[in-house]
Amino acid sequence: MAGVVLTSNVVAAQNFPTKPVRIIVPFSAGGATDIVTTVDGIPMSPPREQGPPLDFLTLLRMRQQVEDAGLTLSVIEGYQLSDRIMLGQPGRDEDIDSVCQSIRHMGAAGIPIYCYNFMAVFNWLRTSTTTRTRGGALVTSYDDRLLAHAPLTYAGQTTDEEMWENFAYFLTRVVPAAEEANVKLALHPDDPPMSPVRGLARIMRSVEAFQRVFALVPSQVNGMTFCQGNFAAMGDGDVAAAIRDFGREGKIFFAHFRDVAGSVPAFQETFHNDGKTDMAATMRAYRDIGFDGPMRPDHAPTMEGEANSDPGYMVLGKLHAIGYMQGLWEAVTSEELP
Repeated sequence: MAGVVLTSNVVAAQNFPTKPVRIIVPFSAGGATDIVTTVDGIPMSPPREQGPPLDFLTLLRMRQQVEDAGLTLSVIEGYQLSDRIMLGQPGRDEDIDSVCQSIRHMGAAGIPIYCYNFMAVFNWLRTSTTTRTRGGALVTSYDDRLLAHAPLTYAGQTTDEEMWENFAYFLTRVVPAAEEANVKLALHPDDPPMSPVRGLARIMRSVEAFQRVFALVPSQVNGMTFCQGNFAAMGDGDVAAAIRDFGREGKIFFAHFRDVAGSVPAFQETFHNDGKTDMAATMRAYRDIGFDGPMRPDHAPTMEGEANSDPGYMVLGKLHAIGYMQGLWEAVTSEELP
């Protein structure tokens, strides 16, 4: 996952597992300056459990490892919430306490942003990871028709009302911990942004849903990850206008810069310069709001010769995306403003 920090010049962020990896070298050479890290050892298969808090010393050493490579650790992403939290099950208070302690440890270790989502049972979902795009490259795609006869998950069916209640219960308890730790909570949209998916309500699927979140618990640390691919997949809305609206409120803490073709209930990912969105217009929007947070390309195509062992996260498509983002940023920041 590579990205761009929009300051006086274009810099970028690359996903960095907790175990040492050599992948940092090509991304740093390609212009990456910041790191977005996942967290090893968090169960991804349902039912997902929270486990003990993230260890302070582990976080601190991760940050030092990144800084020793000449980069900056900006975001923790992939530290999943438990199903007990998201489904409102017994034991959620214990799990919320664990999340709050993890956030305190992030703050103490100097890691300023926590990107999270509220998708119960499973994370982002695709029905294909081998859809062909330009030049025979592989991308992920989603077609809800293919799930018409999919069985329900172990959680059965959930409703919007239940999920909003569970989310409010979580947010009112976690925001004070984030304020204390000076860690920004960057909520990611549901992916795909539609509901239900296999019987599970997905509430973070619209601009209005995020406005509701910010009104629910007003706080300078209660913000969002603006994932352009998700907002584009929501329909025919103006992505650049949404960036400006949320940006004026100071709610965009982290950005995922990618695109899609189509929208729910069926869409596919694309090269960053080959989708439905005017990407130059969105970069101008970030410029106009004075965005200075981390931005990463997020998902990118798998190129010829790559194994597609981690769809959306192979190296060559990311390097293409970093260069494209740097070029756009240089172009829009050199324009003469009205």
